[in-house]
Formats: sequence, C-alpha cells, structure tokens
Amino acid sequence: MIREIVKIDEDLCDGCGLCIPNCHEGALQIIDGKARLISELMCDGLGACLGHCPQGAIEIEKREAEEYDEVTVIKQMIPKGENLVIAHLKHLKDHGETGFLQEAVRYLKAHENELEVDVNHIIREVHNSQAHAQAESGCASGGCPGSAPVSFERPSFMMAPEANTTVSGQSELQQWPVQMHLINPAAGYFQGADLLVAADCAAFAHGSFHQTFIKGKKLVIACPKLDQGKEIYVEKLVRLIEQSKVNTITVVVMEVPCCGGLSQLVEIAIERASRKVPVKEIVVGIRGDVLAEEWI
Repeated sequence: MIREIVKIDEDLCDGCGLCIPNCHEGALQIIDGKARLISELMCDGLGACLGHCPQGAIEIEKREAEEYDEVTVIKQMIPKGENLVIAHLKHLKDHGETGFLQEAVRYLKAHENELEVDVNHIIREVHNSQAHAQAESGCASGGCPGSAPVSFERPSFMMAPEANTTVSGQSELQQWPVQMHLINPAAGYFQGADLLVAADCAAFAHGSFHQTFIKGKKLVIACPKLDQGKEIYVEKLVRLIEQSKVNTITVVVMEVPCCGGLSQLVEIAIERASRKVPVKEIVVGIRGDVLAEEWI
C-alpha cells in the first residue's frame, strides 16, 4: 500500500534538534549531529515535525511501502553507523517491540563477520539501556514520552480472588496512546486485535465503560465533530485493517447526531480497504444506557 514517511535531507540538516520534541511518535533522534528517522515503524507520516525545521530539511514522501520488515530497516541503518543502530534497537526495546528487536539481533549475529560494526558492543549497549531513560530525560531527547506507544498487562494483585473476576473500577486499558492522531497503526499490540473505536464522550456517559467495552480490546478514541484532519483517521483505520489485520471493529458512539460521523469514518475505511472485517456499532444514550447494538 501507499504510505507517507518522513524524509530527511542530511545535507540541509544542521542538527539543531527543533524537530525532535514535535515528533509525537518518538521516531526522530539526533544521531552524530543529524536528525535521523530511527524507526519507520513509529513514523505515522503526519509531518508534525515539518514546520519546526528552520533549514527545510524535512519533507513527507509518499511511496509504496510493504509490511514493515525489520531486516530491511536494519540493513539500511548499518552503513550509517553503530550509534544509529543502537538508537533504533533501544527504541524498539523501550516501546515493547520485542519481536522486531529479536529479529534485528538475530540478523546482526548471523552476519557479524560481514558487518563493519561491533555487534557485541551494540548488543551490550541495548541490553544495558533502561526502558525508562527516555521518560527521565524528557521530550527534548527523543519525542514526548506521553505519546510513546506502550503495551501493558494488568498485574495479578489487581485481580479479584474469584477466577475471571476483576476488581470493581479496574482499568481494562491495554495500551497507550489511545487518541487517534497519536496512535501508530503499525504498533505490535494492534496485530490481530479486536479494535474498539470510541467517541470521546462515551466513556463519561457509560458507568462501566471499561468492563463493558474496553475489556479484551485495543482502544482508539476520536471526536467526529471537533477533531481536525479526519481524513488521517480514515487512513489510519485502513492501515489497521490491512497491515495490522485487526480481527473485529466495535464502534461506540453517543446518540447525538454529530457522533454518527465516527461510524461513517469506519465505513469509509472498510470500503477503501482490500481486507474486510466485521463491524459492530453500539449507541450509548446521554444518560449512559445502551440504546442500540448491531453489526453493520
């Protein structure tokens, strides 16, 4: 499929770093005095960094992009030096992309004698890194930690004694971020997931939103009336369907007329995608009751 990806002109880039805190996905870092895209996986192509480059060194290129291939990415990075490879692998580690991390390490070890990098040094650096280092150093070092993709499981102490029973009021959220503009459709936790697409207000109206709707699903939220750039939402939904191969989509909207736009965005994405998935729409009333539930 066609994807939009950040492209950096290294001849123009002077390494000022102004683009870094404006990459919400944490995909850019300053390596060896230049801004580098350390992970195509985390670049959503929105171009939030573009307007902050005084040298005009950043642009968005639209190109045919196959499903993410870690080996291809690591091959492209190796000629640019050890520091870039280390930053990329740390990025995968910090964002919980252990599958891609293992794939990259396997490639490095298998071709250790052919590469002009110290594979053992790279692995030691990545192994010794702390997953919370980026959060401690703040947005200036590599993207805002508040929008960094994170997958998490609920600890056992949050479970009730009875089997399969959760503590009242327990969060069922399994990943971060959730706002549609900030999510990365290629993040590993979306692979084969049941997806919940919810209107912002629904969680405030329905008293047991987590247990009723979020449990067992990956969540994205949006407001079809107030949000800007809704075409981007459609593109991300298409990528979730085609690349991440989500299993089902449940749309939770409010009964107010403007909220129906969220279901329409999902329907448009379904029409554009080459792969089809079942979609259920649930309508919540302003008093919190479920008014309708049907497959569409």
